[in-house]
Amino acid sequence: MILTKCLPLIWLSLLTVCAGRTPYPLPGKGAKGGKLPIQTSRPYNIAHRGSNGEIPEETAAAYLRAIEEGADFIETDVLSTKDGVLICFHDVILDETTDVASRKEFDDRNRTYEVQGFNITGFFTFDFTLKELKKLRTKQRYSFRDQQFNGKYPIITFEEFINIARDAPRVVGIYPEIKNPVLMNQHVKWPGGKRFEDKVVDTLKKYGYGGSYLSKKWLKRPLFIQSFAPSSLVYISNLTDSPKVLLIDDVTVLTEDTNQTYAEITSDVYFNYIKQYVVGIGPWKDTVVPVSNSYIQAPTDLVKRAHAHNLQVHPYTYRNENEFLHLNFSQDPYKEYEYWINEIGVDGLFTDFTGSLHNYQEWTSPLSETSKSPRQLLSQIASLVHPYAKA
Repeated sequence: MILTKCLPLIWLSLLTVCAGRTPYPLPGKGAKGGKLPIQTSRPYNIAHRGSNGEIPEETAAAYLRAIEEGADFIETDVLSTKDGVLICFHDVILDETTDVASRKEFDDRNRTYEVQGFNITGFFTFDFTLKELKKLRTKQRYSFRDQQFNGKYPIITFEEFINIARDAPRVVGIYPEIKNPVLMNQHVKWPGGKRFEDKVVDTLKKYGYGGSYLSKKWLKRPLFIQSFAPSSLVYISNLTDSPKVLLIDDVTVLTEDTNQTYAEITSDVYFNYIKQYVVGIGPWKDTVVPVSNSYIQAPTDLVKRAHAHNLQVHPYTYRNENEFLHLNFSQDPYKEYEYWINEIGVDGLFTDFTGSLHNYQEWTSPLSETSKSPRQLLSQIASLVHPYAKA
């Protein structure tokens, strides 16, 4: 009777073996009690603002969920408060993803500033102290996503974010973005003439981050530093040898600092220059593969040219919902991952749904050279079931 109940589990185990997949362990310790290292054998699973497809973005809960679901890196946007504290928040205004508009005590903070050539009105992070921001609660950006966590989680600091990664049960990398550095440096002043970029790097060093890509130090605390502002990445190259990634927007958009179009900075001439300072690019998906009427078109040569310059490519953003999936993929996110990983050949993916990407990569991963053979696994399964067969 017990054996019969065990048959579905046995059958599932056999399917796993036949599929040639070794489940990548999530929490737990590696050999001799050390943490399991970050995987470097397949494209990186980058949790875009945490697992924000499920939980409000850039919150501790979203990052913890992403780690639980198998993220290689947790990604965040770094901004500053009025009193110079670095926080994790995407927009320069608080309106879309917090309850600030319902807080009457902050009505007088609704202001207008010029941001990258446009007048933007709202509640800006740099008009609030950290103590004031901690009173706010976050909410889901999109109405078609789960709303049950609205109003539950506070904004977190960059240091709180770092500690989430450091406290993970396995090695989890961090992927901070130096967000809107021109605006931050205009509105926030730090002692000693420090720049926003200095504060970000100082914080990373405080927690032991550093080292070139794949160095022993880097593997202990994996890190990519990203920005849409090329001059910020060039500036911090004199402060840290940590790997940096230049983000790429639509080719018609101007950079906030150098006033170049992203078409200009994806040229071979520019790649030849910027590769002295960065290890990769993070392009918008539609810059790599153009879209027309919700159908993807023939891909550009951006990935091929970046790889020719020895630059990694980490596109953004992969989302499960039909609103974001192009029609070529039959509203199946796994088909989208299949296309980008195996046909386009990217090196990392920013996703709102960490678990989906992790599951896809697990189900399609071949057995490693160190994995047990199918015969060994079957023998192990038999030994586990044998005591129940006697019963």
